[in-house]
Amino acid sequence: MYYGHYYVESYIVCIRMQSAEAIRERMEMEYREHRVPRGEHFIYAREYEGEGPAIIPMHGFPDNLHLYDRVAPLLFEAGRRVVVFDFLGWGRSDKPGGYPYTANNQARDFDAVIEHLKLESVVPVAHDASGPPAIDWAMWNRDRVAALILLNTYYSPMPTLRVPEVIRLFSTPVARDAARFVVSRMQERFQWVYRWQVRKFFKDEEATEEFVRVFWEQMEAEQSSFPPLFSLTADLRTTIKSRAGATDSLSKFEWPVRIIFGAEDPYLNTGVAKSFHALFPASELFLLPEAGHFPQLDDPGEVARLILSTPLGRAAVPGGRAVETVVEQGQSLRQI
Repeated sequence: MYYGHYYVESYIVCIRMQSAEAIRERMEMEYREHRVPRGEHFIYAREYEGEGPAIIPMHGFPDNLHLYDRVAPLLFEAGRRVVVFDFLGWGRSDKPGGYPYTANNQARDFDAVIEHLKLESVVPVAHDASGPPAIDWAMWNRDRVAALILLNTYYSPMPTLRVPEVIRLFSTPVARDAARFVVSRMQERFQWVYRWQVRKFFKDEEATEEFVRVFWEQMEAEQSSFPPLFSLTADLRTTIKSRAGATDSLSKFEWPVRIIFGAEDPYLNTGVAKSFHALFPASELFLLPEAGHFPQLDDPGEVARLILSTPLGRAAVPGGRAVETVVEQGQSLRQI
């Protein structure tokens, strides 16, 4: 199945004529909430009814499902089925104390959502820390993947990959223990450090002001997302190193892979995007020059358009032909 250029652009143009507030209000009325069982705990998910394989955008840290507040309306209004969810420890999902928040457990979170909703075919959309769980799940469940989309994410050791400053602090042995102690004693002061780091992920000023506040709310809640943040950052180096031997299997992945990276991300940068492009030989690479680490917030129209136009199914892979494109500002898909 293929959602062609005219179909996609017609919906994007129509949606842009409406206010963001109007679209969000309608979305608030039209999604179904799910409490997905995950052992003794529950994952919070929202399902928007539509056609085709379900598009499942996933967040990293320190964010949650609101990461897709600017893209999900475009996908939903185009008639696609969309499922967004909070990993355990984030947003409105349970935040059990002492729980091992790891990439491997996040892959199980993802699988629990798919099984609970009885989804037969899906399009995983990975961003940031959801890269390893999304890619692992796709490798294990190839018959259920219609396509795989990667947005400024990581998986295995890559030459140009840079860990953000605060994340590096929390992932470095010895230093992370001191950092956690400081945060536990001076959380209000750490808020400045948090905001400084997260602001570096954005290019769009309006999005920065809105979503830095939204993402911080879960950190200062009574059931805070600080423990999941500490656990996932402690797991980061192991996650990346352990997948060094799995990269050979990526070259044998025969389903469509579309890599969409904000070119202004200093951490998960264009070099990382090109490393993914080499690991998936038949992939398509799109670099968005006006977007940073959060392309879905900096340039939601382009991201939605590229997701909606992704060919679906094994037969859609272009016979080993890799495609690399820099999407110029204002450029339409018909020009690519």
